[in-house]
Amino acid sequence: MTHLNHEKALSNPIFSIISEASHELGVDCYVIGGFVRDYLLKRGTAKDIDIVAIGSGIDLAKKVASKLNGKPEVSVFKNFGTAMVKHNDIELEFVGARKESYHSDSRKPVVENGTLEDDQKRRDFTINALAISLNKSNYGELLDPFNGIKDLDSKIIRTPLEPGITYSDDPLRMMRAIRFATQLDFKIFDASLNAIKEHKNRIKIISKERIVDELHKILASRVPSLGFSLLHKTDLLNYILPELTALQGIEEIEGQRHKDNFWHTLEVVDNISKNTDDVWLRWAALLHDIGKAPTKRFDKKIGWTFHGHEFIGSKMVYKLFKRLRMPLNDKMKFVRKMVLLSSRPIVLAEDYATDSAVRRLIFDAGDHIEQLMTLCEADITTKNAKKQKRYKNNFKIVRKKIIEVEERDHVRNFQPPITGEEIMKTFNLKPSKEIGILKEAIKEAILEGEIPNEYDAAHAYMITKAKKIGLVN
Repeated sequence: MTHLNHEKALSNPIFSIISEASHELGVDCYVIGGFVRDYLLKRGTAKDIDIVAIGSGIDLAKKVASKLNGKPEVSVFKNFGTAMVKHNDIELEFVGARKESYHSDSRKPVVENGTLEDDQKRRDFTINALAISLNKSNYGELLDPFNGIKDLDSKIIRTPLEPGITYSDDPLRMMRAIRFATQLDFKIFDASLNAIKEHKNRIKIISKERIVDELHKILASRVPSLGFSLLHKTDLLNYILPELTALQGIEEIEGQRHKDNFWHTLEVVDNISKNTDDVWLRWAALLHDIGKAPTKRFDKKIGWTFHGHEFIGSKMVYKLFKRLRMPLNDKMKFVRKMVLLSSRPIVLAEDYATDSAVRRLIFDAGDHIEQLMTLCEADITTKNAKKQKRYKNNFKIVRKKIIEVEERDHVRNFQPPITGEEIMKTFNLKPSKEIGILKEAIKEAILEGEIPNEYDAAHAYMITKAKKIGLVN
């Protein structure tokens, strides 16, 4: 076991208060887990601090709260034997040291009181089992029974116990291993990676919400493809996002091949992650091509086609979000919209971008035009430097055109200048299909540039159109 003093980690006065409270209760206690790991990795100071007590964590939490300014409230979770105290910008979680045993059909353990080492054994990874003493006798001493320091130095994700036991007991740890490997750019120990593959079907007992929480963290990482490659390698991805794994592979017919849309997708996600922290836009990048698997066809004249993949993909987004119990609110609608429109700027960038095509793009994308352009620029994954330069220049032209057209025509989220009520009043109509016909005609005329986006022009156009459909003589 490593015995090194790390009092420096305990510079926040909160630790001496916890130490004092535990001393008064006659209970040993330690700071453990992420706080210690991040301190040793010099990743900044974690705001979530886990304290393990050799005794009642709840009693210790109450004692600590009574010593803090403002006497913060103690949130007690009796079922889990834990308590939470929020103080300033810090969240302290107290738990009694415990040992656990599991049933095969649940990740909820049978819990008994235990020693510090029992508690460290039940931790998911050696790098999260590191503890620093808050006891007067050895304050600041690092306790490392599983060589977590060595694994930190070697950038290895390893389980304290035999990996098959760790992952089978709580299969969420498989996702956590991949998430930590992605966030920290660590390697999962070979035996551990094999154990994930072996126990992959155990992921079925994990709630969709917890899986999605880990997916969010992988997607929010600096290089998300590291995590999705590992999810793919261990076959977990097939259980979680089969729509993605369906994209893998290259087919060749009559000498014509298509690119591997799975690995292309991961490149797009990495590209977009350099330019945005918006996790929902990253989701859009991850799902932008999912419609390609069901729409893939081979045509002898033109080769491989994926007609309508954006439309099909946008429909799939709703089903995927529903299956994973993700929000079916504006977040889902945003991702669906991005997938639906994902090829539109690309087509504009390849052809001459007409004013009417740009107006329609601005109208359809609305306030999300900037995110859509960011997505499409991330979609450039060609390794041909000439092509890449041409695509990037073309996108610059489209962006410039968007600004020009929007400044002149104001079509972003525009409401046609003539309302349905005014049409009814002008022609003395009751609700009818003619109102919809006129409204649509005015909108189309503005988007096509036949008339400016102004009231007088729209009113005159409405009268002309009404004559054509026989509403007025």
